[in-house]
Amino acid sequence: MSAGSGVAVLAGFPAISAPGARVLVLGSLPGARSIAEQRYYAHPQNAFWPIMRELYGIDGDYATRCRMLNDAGIALWDVLERSRRPGSMDADIDMQTAEANDFPAFFRAHPALRRVCFNGRKAESLFKRLVIEQLGEALPEFRALPSTSPAYASMPYATKVEHWRDGLSGLALGNEVPG
Repeated sequence: MSAGSGVAVLAGFPAISAPGARVLVLGSLPGARSIAEQRYYAHPQNAFWPIMRELYGIDGDYATRCRMLNDAGIALWDVLERSRRPGSMDADIDMQTAEANDFPAFFRAHPALRRVCFNGRKAESLFKRLVIEQLGEALPEFRALPSTSPAYASMPYATKVEHWRDGLSGLALGNEVPG
């Protein structure tokens, strides 16, 4: 079966953000587990929330983690609003059905944004392919960070934490990322 035939179009989630966000972390599109549970990074082996706990002390139930993320000046979203994708692998995203979120409106609503951090190379490539031309000249800084997905197991967790620490340093609010 081809990527588009018989596969439902998956819809992403609204952004987790506050108007004063200084950093936007972008994934590609929620995976099957996240969609089933209606929360970002729901797969138990995904390293995103453990990294946020290690760097910022973000912990608790999902609503508490989202609030703490906002308090730290970090917004969370995906590049894609919707697309067909069988399973959870980024490589299986059907580019013919891929639709990006409304980033011009998001950036207007979040004037304090200074950096966009991509959670993996696929998010970065999708953003460059589908979004960047819409944004004009007032672009924040971009940083590609290693994917927190369990599918990206070739990089040890401790190394991922160091890359994320570097990527988020200097811009989040409240508890500064320890050096």
